[in-house]
Amino acid sequence: MSTVLPQVLLLVHIIGGSVALLCAGGALVTKKGGPGHRFFGKGYVAGMTAVFLSALPLAAFQANLFLLLIAFFSFYLVFSGFRFARNKTGAPEGQDWIAVGFAVLSGVGMWGLGYFFFMTGNDQWVTLIVFGTLGSLLGISDGTAWIKGALTGRKRIARHLTNMLAGTISTVTAALVVNVTTNPPWIAWIAPTIVITPFIIYWSRRTLSAGYN
Repeated sequence: MSTVLPQVLLLVHIIGGSVALLCAGGALVTKKGGPGHRFFGKGYVAGMTAVFLSALPLAAFQANLFLLLIAFFSFYLVFSGFRFARNKTGAPEGQDWIAVGFAVLSGVGMWGLGYFFFMTGNDQWVTLIVFGTLGSLLGISDGTAWIKGALTGRKRIARHLTNMLAGTISTVTAALVVNVTTNPPWIAWIAPTIVITPFIIYWSRRTLSAGYN
């Protein structure tokens, strides 16, 4: 098989990740809901979409189920966060339910692969169990919230904030694991989650109590 296509896909993957990382920073420092925030938000979604679409064939070429599951998990966070921002009616559509299904399935898949890694002595089972749990819980939480009724006002904004910041963790994690080597390797994979998650919880609760519309 020619090596040109994988190299092109890898380049797209790297460029998309770089754009996403820069735009995530821009979205964080600009006024929420303002034109700058929306601009960087769209750039972030575009970058992560490029990362996701290039990760799928790369995972297939490499027979890398780990990469495939992480790609679906990460993209769900970005896609759902974007949908919560754009869908002001708060009522889920077919694409939202499909995304929730993929989130839960990828979470279960990560649990299964994590168990296999544990049994074969691969330290990355820790990463898979952590991400699998987060992916499943977020997907189930989003789906359960929709079942109870449309997500509007503060609840919609809080969901947008939570999922987009969780997607940002994925972006930061990707940059970290490429540039930093840790022993065991799962430390670099889950460190951003451990550090950033408390801030997500804080800002989500603050949003719910601040009276945003």
